[in-house]
Amino acid sequence: MTIAAKGPGTRRGPAGLLRYRLDLKASPYLYIAPFFVLFAAFGLFPLAFTAWVSTHEWSLLSDEHVFVGFGNYETLLTDPYFWNALGNTLSILALATVPQLLAALLLAHVLTMRLRAQTFWRMGMLLPNVASVVAVAVIFSQLFGRDFGLINWVLDSLGAGRVDWQAGTASSHVAIAVMVAWKWTGYNALIYLAAMQAVPREVYEAAHLDGASRLQQLFHVTVPMIRPTIVFTVIVSTIYGLQIFAEPQLFGGGGQNGVTGGASRQFQTLTLYLYEHGFNRGFEFGYASAVAWTMFAVIVLVALVNYLFIRRIRSAS
Repeated sequence: MTIAAKGPGTRRGPAGLLRYRLDLKASPYLYIAPFFVLFAAFGLFPLAFTAWVSTHEWSLLSDEHVFVGFGNYETLLTDPYFWNALGNTLSILALATVPQLLAALLLAHVLTMRLRAQTFWRMGMLLPNVASVVAVAVIFSQLFGRDFGLINWVLDSLGAGRVDWQAGTASSHVAIAVMVAWKWTGYNALIYLAAMQAVPREVYEAAHLDGASRLQQLFHVTVPMIRPTIVFTVIVSTIYGLQIFAEPQLFGGGGQNGVTGGASRQFQTLTLYLYEHGFNRGFEFGYASAVAWTMFAVIVLVALVNYLFIRRIRSAS
C-alpha cells in the first residue's frame, strides 16, 4: 500500500494552486517594494529632476526657464569662487578626517584594555555624536571667539597672543576641523572597537610572546586585521567631509550681497557655495543644481581615489 505525498496543491483546485504559486513567487517582491517605491520617489526622481533643472536658466523669480544645455556647468568651471570653495572643502576635509581617524583608532585600542568602569568610558565616546550639530557649532564658535573665547584666553595666558579664528583662511579651517573631529571621533572609535573585538585573542598572545609592545600590536596586528573597517570609515568620513554645511555656516557670518563662508569666502565650502547661489542670490536653482551634480561627481571621484589608494596599500603589504 503506497501513500501519496501531499504537496501544497493536493487539496487545492486550479484557482487555489494559481494563488499559491503567485504568492510564492510574487510575495518576496511585494515585501521589498515599499523601499524601492520610496527610494524612487524621494531619491531617483529628485536626482533626475535636479539634472534636468541644471540644464536650464531656472530662477524662482521668473516664470520662464530657458534651456541652456551645459552652460551652467561651463560657467561653474570658470568661476574662481567655485575652485576656492572646492579647495576650502578639501582642506577642511584633510584637517578633520586624518587626525579624527587616528585618534579614533588610538581610543579604540585603549578601550580594549582592562579599564575600570569600562562601559562608562565606552558610552562616553558616543556623547559628542548625540549632541546636535547646531549646538556643537554654536558652542565651538564661542570657544574660538576673538575677544572672549576660551581658546584665545588660554593662548593669551601662555603669551602666544590672540588669534582671529574667523578672519584667517588657515585658522578658520582649523577651527571648523576641530568641531568635526570632536563630534565624530568617538563614533568612529566605537566602530573600530567593535571590529577589534572580533580579532582572535590568540593573535595578540602570539605577538606578545614575540615581544611586541601594545603600540606594535596596534599597527602590526590590529590595523591589518580591521583594514576593511578602516576603509569603510575613511570613505564615509570623506563623503561627510565633502558635504559639510552646518559647521561653517554657523561658525561665522558672510559678507555683503549674500556671500557665505566669511567676508572674503575664506571658509566657504561647496555646500555653502551652492546655498549662496540657490537661496541667497536670486534663487538661481539651475546654477545651484549644476553645483549639486558637480559635488556628486567630486564625491564619487574622491571616494574612488580613496578606495584605490587603500587597495594598493593592501596589495603592497
